[in-house]
Amino acid sequence: MVAILTFLGLAALELTAIWFAWRAISSARTSQGALGWVIFLLAVPYLAVPLFLFLGHHRFRQYVTARRDSEEVTTRVRDFGNRLAPAVPPEFPVRAFERISDMPVMRGNDMRLLVDGDAAFPAMFDAIDAAQTYVLVQFYIVRDDPTGRVLHDRLTAAAARGVLVRFVCDPVGSMKLSTTYLSELSAAGVHVVEPAQMRGPRNRFQLNFRNHRKTVIVDGLVGFTGGLNVGEEYMGRDPGFGAWRDTQIELHGPVVSQLQLVFAEDWHWATGEVLIEALNWEAGTAEADMSAMVVATGPGDSMETGALFYFSAIANARKRIWIASPYFVPDRDVLTALKHAALEGLDVRLLLPEVVDHRIPWLAAFAFFDEVREAGVQVWRYSAGFMHQKAILVDDCFAAVGTSNLDNRSFRLNFEAMAAFFDPRAAAAAEAMLERDFDRAFRMETPLADQRALIRYGAPVSRLFAPIL
Repeated sequence: MVAILTFLGLAALELTAIWFAWRAISSARTSQGALGWVIFLLAVPYLAVPLFLFLGHHRFRQYVTARRDSEEVTTRVRDFGNRLAPAVPPEFPVRAFERISDMPVMRGNDMRLLVDGDAAFPAMFDAIDAAQTYVLVQFYIVRDDPTGRVLHDRLTAAAARGVLVRFVCDPVGSMKLSTTYLSELSAAGVHVVEPAQMRGPRNRFQLNFRNHRKTVIVDGLVGFTGGLNVGEEYMGRDPGFGAWRDTQIELHGPVVSQLQLVFAEDWHWATGEVLIEALNWEAGTAEADMSAMVVATGPGDSMETGALFYFSAIANARKRIWIASPYFVPDRDVLTALKHAALEGLDVRLLLPEVVDHRIPWLAAFAFFDEVREAGVQVWRYSAGFMHQKAILVDDCFAAVGTSNLDNRSFRLNFEAMAAFFDPRAAAAAEAMLERDFDRAFRMETPLADQRALIRYGAPVSRLFAPIL
């Protein structure tokens, strides 16, 4: 009997390995990647099969969006685009971004860069306090600490005065969030999505396909997104990190409706509830009249939209490309685009943290530095604390701030959102912000061969994990 069960187990393992090998052949982006997986799966299935579950690249086809479910909201978004199309086409090409996001660039917007937690949290909390009808809140990480408790109290107070509050956080990012925190919000009347009750897979997909978006929307009139989660470290109060450099962006105008649509999609996936009728889709126009859009990307899309967002921004540059990101583990296409831009003589700068938060992606970045510097890309290391912002500036007319890192996880495995502005005023604000950051950074020139042993040997090994970093 034992022998029969063993045989059946081995047979099932072999069949699974063969099926995964076919999945690799049909979905791998390169022939080298497909061949590597096929050999590994067929030669060592007992090791390769579990690894493929975590490292293999699959699309998240089960993600059903509210946008696809509601013809009404699709029509409204198109109407917004027709009524609020820029009178003069933006200087920066927008067609690729519109196709990536399936949303139009619209005029009538305004923005404010909120630098660090000292500026961002008061702005978000004040907006919540001023809410008249509803508040939508989504974060990747929420902690039950003093900063998290302030959010808790503001949401509770809003619900107490009759404001409809919806709250969702990522099951992986917020896995340490106490059940007490969530139960108290629920008891106060906040509509909370319990992480354990969210729709969808509970294993490999829950680990890999994370919702990395950070969103606050009030009454459909003001929205916030960016790099900040909710916890003491984001206020610079964690002694392990020290000062925390991050950027949130405050949005006004029809671009808020686009951010709200992204939230509605995520809420629908988490709960099955369609929010379209419950929300305000007339955000009005801002006097600044900037052209902008929200580019939402993720593994539920038919194309690799996360990578395409960065590639499109880089490919359209004519003067400069400045990117601030906590991680630099690019795919080959984005890496090539960066090098090509530098070889063409553009001012290409990467601003990355010198302080470590996650050791493996921090080390993996060193494996790319020699290659990009040889092409003329400047690598700057922010040293005045940990830098977590995600911002990109191209030429004098394009700036974007949001949640997407310059790594494969954001490119292909996470759900992300970037608020993109096609306006010289937004670009000037981003330029001034990043110039201050460069003043607190140093330009790295040391080649990998001359780095200390941990980096010299750790970087190429860590790079092997690039597909999931």
